[in-house]
Amino acid sequence: MELEDKIGYHFKDKALLTAALTHSSYANERKAQHIEYNERLEFLGDAVLSIVVSDYIFKHCPELPEGELTKLRASLVCERSLFVFARQIDLGSYLLLSKGERNNGGADRPSIVADAFEALIAAIYIDGGIEPAGKHILNFVVPAIKGFKKKPVKDYKTTLQEIIQKNPGERLEYVLVSESGPDHNKHFVFEVHLNSNIIGRGGGRSKKEAEQQAAREALELMGY
Repeated sequence: MELEDKIGYHFKDKALLTAALTHSSYANERKAQHIEYNERLEFLGDAVLSIVVSDYIFKHCPELPEGELTKLRASLVCERSLFVFARQIDLGSYLLLSKGERNNGGADRPSIVADAFEALIAAIYIDGGIEPAGKHILNFVVPAIKGFKKKPVKDYKTTLQEIIQKNPGERLEYVLVSESGPDHNKHFVFEVHLNSNIIGRGGGRSKKEAEQQAAREALELMGY
């Protein structure tokens, strides 16, 4: 099968591959035939995917703490990423869907295609074991990890606090410098002080926003 050539794995039991590619709508359309579809395989594939990705990033990302490992794994196994992986092998075009589901764009629906990708992982795992299943997964995951970029900082105050806490004895303080404008359109200006030194200044329509902007300026001045 062409798909087997694409993924570099050829099934001993072709029925497993067919089941992985079969959506419940297709089976329901042919109830009399008792066709196996991919929901149970999807369940197993999700577990295999998680352990393979967890094992890989644990071994190859030693600089990341537990929290960052969790975030990275979540970004790699989420529906959006699986849909991207599946599109690299045009998985949607191989799915067995009901006429209605196909006409409604099921072959390009992220939830359906991502689930089929997990089912395919399970089919490989059952047919050949963890080694070929892991190889299949990492063909997609490793390039994705290399292209992974940390999300931009949004909570500047928390980030600044975490940096300062690394130096015992240092103290941060946010000082209101000015408050102007009518009640419905206030403008606040805050300075952030490190001990007695001003390290950032920011304004906003709320005190919270102004403090965040002051912290952002401080982080920029510190090179973060």
